Amino acid sequence: MRLRIGVAVVAVGACLASSHTAAQRGGQAAPAKPNVVLVIMDDMGYGDLGSYGVTDAKTPNLDRLAREGVRLTDAYANGPVCSPTRAALISGRYQQRAGIEWALSSTNDKDKSLPVTRTSLPALLKTNGYATALVGKWHLGFNPQIGPNAHGFDEFFGFLNGATNYYTHRAGDGTPDLYENTTPVETPAYLTDEISRRATLFIDRHVSTPFFLEVAYNAVHWPFQPPDLAPSDPRRTDAPRPHEIGDRRLVQMADDAPAATRADYVKILENADQGVGRILAALERNGVAQNTLVIFTNDNGGEWLSRNAPLYHRKGTLWEGGIRVPLILRWPGHLPAGKTSEQAAITMDLTRSILAATGTELPAGYRPDGVNILPMLSGQSAITDRVMFWRIVRPERQQKAVRSGRWKMLVDGGQYLLFDLRDDPGERHDLAAQHTDVILKLKAQLAEWEKDVDQKTSTQSSADQYAGTWSGTWDGAGSGDFELTLDKKDGALAGKVAVTTDAGPYTAELKSVSIDGSKLSAKYDFPLDAGAEVILAATFEDRHAKGTWSLRPKGQETEIAGGTWTVAKK
Repeated sequence: MRLRIGVAVVAVGACLASSHTAAQRGGQAAPAKPNVVLVIMDDMGYGDLGSYGVTDAKTPNLDRLAREGVRLTDAYANGPVCSPTRAALISGRYQQRAGIEWALSSTNDKDKSLPVTRTSLPALLKTNGYATALVGKWHLGFNPQIGPNAHGFDEFFGFLNGATNYYTHRAGDGTPDLYENTTPVETPAYLTDEISRRATLFIDRHVSTPFFLEVAYNAVHWPFQPPDLAPSDPRRTDAPRPHEIGDRRLVQMADDAPAATRADYVKILENADQGVGRILAALERNGVAQNTLVIFTNDNGGEWLSRNAPLYHRKGTLWEGGIRVPLILRWPGHLPAGKTSEQAAITMDLTRSILAATGTELPAGYRPDGVNILPMLSGQSAITDRVMFWRIVRPERQQKAVRSGRWKMLVDGGQYLLFDLRDDPGERHDLAAQHTDVILKLKAQLAEWEKDVDQKTSTQSSADQYAGTWSGTWDGAGSGDFELTLDKKDGALAGKVAVTTDAGPYTAELKSVSIDGSKLSAKYDFPLDAGAEVILAATFEDRHAKGTWSLRPKGQETEIAGGTWTVAKK
């Protein structure tokens, strides 16, 4: 088993849906648990839907959702790129707590992934009797063994990378990147169509039980390959940037020749909208549409071909065009139809809201970062001002942002900018000089938030946090290759330590272990110098471990040999 050490990701808490708890208090049978279908597009612009003002694209199915549900004008993605937002959705918490602040790169982050916990959104829904599935994009780690299934999805069909070819389903390095659960698969279908088809099949199979279905389209992410390319068209197989490596080979920007076109983008968008139509039809065909909460959103701001109007800038920045996204929720009988809401919301609020709608009980001791926005959308509660935070720490871009009520402070290149988003959503009028008091207040809140999310503390049990396999080197007397294995067996830790030294290989079974926060002390029966024990003292921090070891006769404190050791995930 391969599992990263580090900050444990903790899912959210939420109250039970009011109708559910009221029925229980009244002695009545609780209503059937609602199904949830969450549709996430990739890199779509804020203004790319008819209900958000687009005129050169037809999105009748998503516009229908807006007519039959609630459309939010002030919704945000947790991050300006995809992996951070997806981490926040699965965990229900700020992605900084999981150490995923930027899009994972298959070249530079091959061994990095969202830590596996039993408190992810799909895992919590499974404990509440839900069938769970992810169809489409994952982008939270490249190892299928610790991919969506390990995080609580019963079924997974899709790809692990940040981008893939719509026709060949290969990643930027040319390797196949399409899986059914953890098994590589192939299909000749255009990927958007296959994602829609697999989503409808899941609905058909699970109408007798409550289900949670996440549909994560790769549309409208580059490479911009529309669905009508002829079999002989080289764009079906050629990488837009063959001179690059890894993910970068699939990048398609305005300076590429030949550049993609808005017309290509619109075809990709409209094809995904048609897929949403097929999913909605499947709910109706199976008679479950009235008992299904359907949510539509996007993972970050739009790309260069997107329509982000009336916002400024695009994906990869903390200007509104990089983080504000469309958000529509439809839940017949629970949310009004045709309503537009100015309630501020962020991706991790969807996690909290889904758990609330489904009446999912949460483990004690977990701190949700998102809030349940359903009462504000249904009219049971008034619109609530929110304080939300973002951060980019990259060599090429240093930005931080806070939204509090109508105010947004953007720290860009060391400059503190202030905008009144209610009057100026396009961020054209900097009001920092007129409201230095607001700047000082938001600056202090930002500092407190950073201090909080950067803490390495965890509410997950330490035993779970350390279970896994690591390898490294001993240093000092008896130095050599080192491997430490800790596994959960019947609720207790078990494991072994294996060392290859100049004198030969040795393996010892775990005798005892104690854990205090990020510190672990373990004792193993060791065959070297008969009757000896090896004692490890380790500190696990930021996904790495370091510590000391010593070899002592049993029952004595005299050290025979010792040194330091460091480990990394095997």
